[in-house]
Amino acid sequence: MRYISTRDASLSVTAAEAITRGISAEGGLFVPETIPELTMDELCTLAGKSYNHRAKFVLSRFLTDFSEEELAACVDSAYTDEKFDTDHISEISKVGENAYLLELWHGPTCVFKDMALQLLPHLLTASAKKIAPDKEIVVLVATSGDTGKAALEGFRDVPGTRMLVFYPENGVSAMQKLQMTTQEGENVSVCAIKGNFDDAQSGVKKIFTDPEIIKELAENGQMFSSANSINWGRLVPQIVYYVSAYVTLMETGEIIPGEEVNVVVPTGNFGNILAAYYAKKMGVPFGTLIYASNQNNVLTDFIDAGIYDRNREFFATASPSMDILISSNLERLLFDLSGHNDEAVREWFAALAEDGEYEVDDEIKEMLNEGFYGGYCDDEDTLDVIGRTFRKYSYVCDTHTGVAVKVYEDYLEATGDERKTIIASTASPYKFNDSVLAAVSSEEIPADSFDQAEKLRALTGLPMPRSLSDLKGKPVRFTASISREDMVEAVKKMLK
Repeated sequence: MRYISTRDASLSVTAAEAITRGISAEGGLFVPETIPELTMDELCTLAGKSYNHRAKFVLSRFLTDFSEEELAACVDSAYTDEKFDTDHISEISKVGENAYLLELWHGPTCVFKDMALQLLPHLLTASAKKIAPDKEIVVLVATSGDTGKAALEGFRDVPGTRMLVFYPENGVSAMQKLQMTTQEGENVSVCAIKGNFDDAQSGVKKIFTDPEIIKELAENGQMFSSANSINWGRLVPQIVYYVSAYVTLMETGEIIPGEEVNVVVPTGNFGNILAAYYAKKMGVPFGTLIYASNQNNVLTDFIDAGIYDRNREFFATASPSMDILISSNLERLLFDLSGHNDEAVREWFAALAEDGEYEVDDEIKEMLNEGFYGGYCDDEDTLDVIGRTFRKYSYVCDTHTGVAVKVYEDYLEATGDERKTIIASTASPYKFNDSVLAAVSSEEIPADSFDQAEKLRALTGLPMPRSLSDLKGKPVRFTASISREDMVEAVKKMLK
């Protein structure tokens, strides 16, 4: 299996190279030359098997330059009882007649990013040994709240790596910020950006392709990589949990083999739903892929009209991990739908950088409308659906999952499509205490995050994850806040 760049399809690298480099030199994203196929018989053989077994099976189709022993070491080091609070790694909760919430937040930082970022450090270090054995890997991350903490925890004190995280100063929840600023580890650094996530992400991408910085790193025995979903090593583990979810529904008798299932994903950077798209291309019988957005609905408009326009008002919402106007992984989808047309991709994303918008051709628009459905809701509707779901099913979901549930309801009303549906549940409700508490209670909300958590626990009976409760009283290590223009100097300072 070889990997090519979305902006230079003539470039061909191994999986290890793609994972180590993170992003191509010209700014493109690495994608597989072809998508491996899974038959229904193969999916059925995964029934009754552990999550680790399923992960090794799926990953072996994409990471063909890894030996069976290397993949086993990576997977079995990532998905352990010590790190995840369920033997199944993820859980599925049925809510309603045809809806299944895929709980992806049972890992150490209580968010779906753990499903990939507990594995990525092992994939990255194994890859680096193959192609850059003498280099220290500098992992540079922009986060809208969850990737940062999950990456920090995953890479903490991993030999041969350094982890640098940038986050929007006022664009994360209090619990998310505390998770990052109290992070332990000798090889980690965290810095706030005066701006939004797009400012942080654009700054990181610019640093990745800055020849002067790359030269300085090389002279210092270092090289950049990424833990954002622009890194294929971060995206491929996400394909696993969609394959696994379908198999679990089969083995529990909720669906019959071959039955089509819709998928709803709350997403801003398009990585999570792109993983479902790749699973569908592999042969998992997924029907409509439903993209759920908050008020920053740039992707919803794009799927509807084929025009991507980031020149719009930016909203800070109750679902901050989706507060994004530049969706990086959309580039991978467009590259695939265009038949690997790297010239078109270069033109579209050059226009996005220069003018803030681009329009795809009618053929691409048609394919988008055939396979995807886009919906969005504001904070008021998000909190309303969280409250209704709790009262009806005694189930508490976070604000991002709430967006997905609301868009699912809207989709049902608009289409009448009652196929069984997997809804990606992306974070513990305790990551967003104040908003969830406001949704399920009309009482006054305490100012302190931990008082909010205790009140939420008392009201719902849902235990607070220990990794979050242990943050109380933990000393803050990182307090820096800079402008986007100062990110280069901040990187040099953090690396000394």
